[in-house]
Order: sequence, then C-alpha cells, then structure tokens
Amino acid sequence: MSDSIKKDKGPLLTAIGVFIMILLTITKVVPSSQIAGYSVFVGIACFFIVEAVTKARGAESGLHFQTVLEDIKKPGVLLWMLLPIVSAIATLVVGDLMFSGAFVSHVVGRTSSMLAFDKLPLLICQVSIAALGEEIAFRGFFVGKAMKLVPFWPCAVVSSLVFAVGHIAVGNVGLVVYDVAAVFIDSIIYAVIYRKSGNCLVCTISHILCNAAGIAATLIFF
Repeated sequence: MSDSIKKDKGPLLTAIGVFIMILLTITKVVPSSQIAGYSVFVGIACFFIVEAVTKARGAESGLHFQTVLEDIKKPGVLLWMLLPIVSAIATLVVGDLMFSGAFVSHVVGRTSSMLAFDKLPLLICQVSIAALGEEIAFRGFFVGKAMKLVPFWPCAVVSSLVFAVGHIAVGNVGLVVYDVAAVFIDSIIYAVIYRKSGNCLVCTISHILCNAAGIAATLIFF
C-alpha cells in the first residue's frame, strides 16, 4: 500500500475513532454507566493506529519524549501549564464556599473508586498513568488528529465537552454542573497547551500538576 493511500486513511480513522469516543462517553449521562471510561482506551488505540498509518514522525507526531523541555520553552506554554494548578485550588475553594463543604466530598466520592488516597506511592502512579492516558486520548488524538479535519477551536470545545461529560457522577445537580464545568475549563486549557507545544506529554505534565495540587489541597485544607 502506497504512503499516499495510507495517509488518506488517517482522516477516516480519526473520524471513526472520535465518533466512537463520543458515543461511549455520552453514556455517562447515566452516572452509573461503566462503559464511558472505555473512550480513553479507544482514543489511545486510535492515536497510535493513526500515527502508524500516517507514519507520523518528529514534529508530526503528537507525542515525543525527546523534545519535552524544548516544547515547554515554547512561547506561552509554561504559563498555560501552570494555570490548571490555580484552577484546581480555586475550584475547590469556591466550590467549598458555594456548597458548604459538599463539593470536596463530591469530588472525593467521584474519584475514590479509582484512586488510593491512603497509599501515596500508588496514588502518584495512578494519577500519572491516568493523566497520560487521558491526554493521549483527548488531546493527542481527539484534538491533535481532528485538527487536520476541522479548525482547532471546534476540536477543543467538542473534545472538552466530551471529556467533561465523562466526569459526571451521582450527586446534587448544582454540584455536578459545577464539577463538570470546572473539568471543561481545565480541558480547554490542556487543549491550548497541546496546540502551543504540539506534544501531549507537555499536557500530561500540566494535568499531573493540576491533579496533584487538587489532591494536596484536599488532604491538607479540607
């Protein structure tokens, strides 16, 4: 199969992968749904499949370890990377005030089935692996590959809506809406980081720092 035919398959595979991710994630409108999380695995698989089919290399790839430091030094990247840390703490503080302490309990309840809060080494590994998987799926694939089909901002908004919906949990409507809105904003920031850096590993570092700041603030102050 010629390289041109392989590259022509990239957009089709991207469209199919994005469609499947959306279908899986919207099942989360029923909070007890257990299949929405599989959208991350679909995104990861599609990312590497599209990269292999299109033979993406170097700057064309959305994931490269060798240039992480150079990518972080690109104009504006570091500032955007730090924004989710501020967002995480502000979200907890404002949420605690708005919902009289119930918001922190809601977030802990949403994540306790996936994170071992009582085992720090395991918690660090879980947070890091989860962040890397989500960034490859939603920024590297959903945004990065779809940008070759439609402009950046539609990709960023739609991917962030899907990402946020995937975080719906059982709870008070106000709490859930606030939580999902906060996730949406962070997702937009990660998308901008990806656009500026071209490397979803940079987004992953920001995502890990955001989660770490939120967890630390929760354990220390709440």
